[in-house]
Amino acid sequence: MRLRRSEADYGSILLGSTSDTPRVQRIRIQILLTGSILLSNAIGAIIAIVLASVGIPEPSVFDSKFWWVNFIALPIYVGCALLVGAVVGTTIIVRQLRWSIQDRTPTPREARKAKRIPWKLTAFQSIFWIGAVIMFTTCYGILEPILIPKVFLVVGLSGVVVCAISYLLSEFSLRPVAAQIINADVRLRRKRSALRTRALISWTVGSGVPIVGMFLVVVFSLLREQTSKTDVFVGITVLVSIALFTGLLLTVLNTSHVVAPVRSVRNGMKKVSAGDTDVEVVIFDGTELGELQAGFNTMVTGLRERERLQDLFGRHVGKDVAEAALTSDPELGGTERTVAVVFVDVIGSTKLASDRPPSEVVTILNRFFAVIVQEVEERSGLVNKFEGDAVLAVFGAPIDLADTAGAALSASRAISRRLAEEIPELSAGIGVSYGPVVAGNVGAIQRFEYTVIGDAVNESARLSELAKRDPTRPLASQRAVDAAASESEHWERLESQTLRGRSEETTVFAARTPVTEPA
Repeated sequence: MRLRRSEADYGSILLGSTSDTPRVQRIRIQILLTGSILLSNAIGAIIAIVLASVGIPEPSVFDSKFWWVNFIALPIYVGCALLVGAVVGTTIIVRQLRWSIQDRTPTPREARKAKRIPWKLTAFQSIFWIGAVIMFTTCYGILEPILIPKVFLVVGLSGVVVCAISYLLSEFSLRPVAAQIINADVRLRRKRSALRTRALISWTVGSGVPIVGMFLVVVFSLLREQTSKTDVFVGITVLVSIALFTGLLLTVLNTSHVVAPVRSVRNGMKKVSAGDTDVEVVIFDGTELGELQAGFNTMVTGLRERERLQDLFGRHVGKDVAEAALTSDPELGGTERTVAVVFVDVIGSTKLASDRPPSEVVTILNRFFAVIVQEVEERSGLVNKFEGDAVLAVFGAPIDLADTAGAALSASRAISRRLAEEIPELSAGIGVSYGPVVAGNVGAIQRFEYTVIGDAVNESARLSELAKRDPTRPLASQRAVDAAASESEHWERLESQTLRGRSEETTVFAARTPVTEPA
C-alpha cells in the first residue's frame, strides 16, 4: 500500500515530488543549485556596486586610472568565478549524489558527504570571494593605497552576504536528498542544531554585517576631514536599505525552512482529523523539525494500527460489541435482556466433510456464513458465534431494537431463501426463539467473550434440529411470533411438542410456504 502524499512533498513545488524519477530529480537539483549560486552572487555584486558608488562614494573606484581593473580584470575574474562555481562546482557536487541517481540506499560515508554539501558549496563560494578581496584590494591599492580599506570592506561584506544566501538556498535545493537519507534511516551524529545555525546566519547578514558597515562608514568619515555630514547620511541610508533587504531575504529563507515541515505536518493533521489515516509526510528536514515530522508519521502509523486492530476485533466479536468494549472498561458478568435468538445448523455436515476436500468444505462454509452475516447485520443483529457448522445470532443485545422478534423472524426467512438459491450444496435447519437471557462477558479476566446465556438460546438450537425435517421452512416459538409486529403474518402454527432437553411444550410456528421476500 502506497500512502498518499501531497503534491509538494518537499514543502515546495519547485522541488518536485517523491514520484519523480532519479534522473528528473538530479536535473532539478543541479538546476536549483546552479540558480542559487547565480542568484546569491548577483545579489552580492549589486550590493558591492551600491556600496562602492553610493554607500561609501569617497574615495571613488570609478576614476579613469582604474579602467583596466574595472573593465578587464573585474569582468574576467567574475566570469571565471561564476563559470567554475556554478557549473563545475555543482557538477562535482552532483557526482557525489550518484547513489541518489542510481536509486539506492546511501552508505554512511555517502550520507555524510551529502549532508555536508551545503557547507561545501558555501566554502566554494567563500574561496572565490576571499580571492576577490585579495585580488581587488591589491589591484586598487597599487594605484591608490587609500582605497584599500574601502575595497576590503565592500568586497568582504558582499562576500559574507553571498555565502549566507548560498548556504540557505543550497539547503533548500537539497531537501529531496536529505529526505532520502532520513527515510533510509542512515544514522548520522548531529553535532550542532541546524536551526541555531540558520538563525545565526540570518542574524549575521541581517544585523551583524550592516552594523559593522555602519561603524566603518563612521570611522572613514572621521579619518577623512573632507567628508560631509551628507556623505555620512547617504552611506548610513544605503547600509540601512541593504540591511532591510538582506534581513528580509534571509528571514524569508530561514522562515521557509521552518514553515515547510510545520506546514506538512499541519496538512497531514487536517487529513487525519477528517478521518483519513492513509497519509504520510515526507521527512526532509534534518533538524528538530524533522523529528516533528517523524513523530507525526509514528502517530499516524499507530492510528492506522489501532484502526486495523479495531476492525479485526469487530470482525471477531461484532462491531457493536467491539465499540462497547472500547468505550468502557470490560468486566465479567452481564445484564438480563429480552432478545430474539436465531440458530442455524447445517444438515449432514459430517457427510459433506467426508465427500469433499477440506479446502472445498471451508469455501462452502464461508459462503454459508457470509449469507447469514449479511442478513443478520442488515437488521442490526449480532452474529455471536460460529460453532463449527452452526451459527448463533442475537437480536436485541448489545443494542436495543424496536422490533427484536420481527427482525429475527425476517432474517431467518431471508437466510432460508438465499441458502436455497445461492448455496445448493448444503441445507440447514433454522430455529428462532424469544425470551429473557443474560448478555455479557463470560470467561476469566485474562480471556473472555461476549455471549448470551438463557433458555431462549437452548430453545432456538432445539428448533433448528426440528427444522431439519424441512429446511425450506424455518421454525419459531410462539413467543417469538407473538412478540413480532407485522412479520407475524408470514408465519403459521404447525404443532406443539416437547423439545429435546426441555420439560415444557413449545408451540411451533413455521414460515409460510413458499418462502417469500421478507417484508
